[in-house]
Parts: sequence; structure tokens; C-alpha cells
Amino acid sequence: MPPSSRKNSKHSGMVDISEKKITRRVAVASAEIHLSADVFTALGKEGSPKGDPFETSRVAGIMAAKSTSSVIPMCHPINLNKVNISFGLDEQRSVVTVTTEIVSVGRTGVEMEALTSAAVTALTFYDMLKYKDKGMIISEIKLLKKSGGASGDFQR
Repeated sequence: MPPSSRKNSKHSGMVDISEKKITRRVAVASAEIHLSADVFTALGKEGSPKGDPFETSRVAGIMAAKSTSSVIPMCHPINLNKVNISFGLDEQRSVVTVTTEIVSVGRTGVEMEALTSAAVTALTFYDMLKYKDKGMIISEIKLLKKSGGASGDFQR
């Protein structure tokens, strides 16, 4: 469809969720940060001049989940019941994996909150360590699973 014909689309704003059932919604997402072997090895020993990259990134990810509707157009503001962020370390690959879990009881899913949280956690981790390694790569931002709502469950 050409761009000029899209402006009269019947979809011109937020989706009406007022008729949806209130259910428990859960979404889990992840992201990977690929570091150089030297930076990965130094991670546990040196930290960062800005502070602890894990804890600072965790706080950023929580804030991002809570602010998703401010940065993703058409996302509904959601009351979040739980935001959990964990980190996995793969020494062989020099990879830090961020996993975010979001829980809410409401009328719409929390996939975007989980994905936004994973992305911002990874970006903050990059920011905390860029003084040592500007070549880090953030990749594999993805939804791992979701449950609740009319569309049913999803498991990658």
C-alpha cells in the first residue's frame, strides 16, 4: 500500500483494550552483549569508573520497563507487578546475556516492556564499559516467552 493511502487507515491510534479480560500477563525477553575476551575477563575484577555495570544496567532496565509507553508509540501505560533482570555469563564466547521478566495483571500484554527492558539494560551495560571496548556488539534482542491474554502462550 503506498504511503499516501495509509493516512486514512481505520487504525489511527491506540487499540481499545477496554473490553479485554483482566488476566495475569508474563513476558520474558533477552539480549546478548559480546565483549572482547580481555574486557570479559576484567569484568569481575575491575568494574567500571561509572560504577557496577551489572547493578547500574539492572536499574536502567527496570526504569525502561516502567517507561515503555513513553518511548514506543501506541503502547498502553501498564501497571507492572514485577520486573526481574538477571545476567548470564558465557566465558567461552565472552558474552553477557541479559534476561528480563515482566509480570502484570491487566488487559494488555507486556512483551514490549520486556523487550525494551532487555534492550536498555544491554545499552546501559555497553555505556558502562565503552571506555574499555567500543567494539562490543549488542545482538539477539528477542522475546523468549509470553503468557496470558487472548492470543495465548508463546515459547521460543
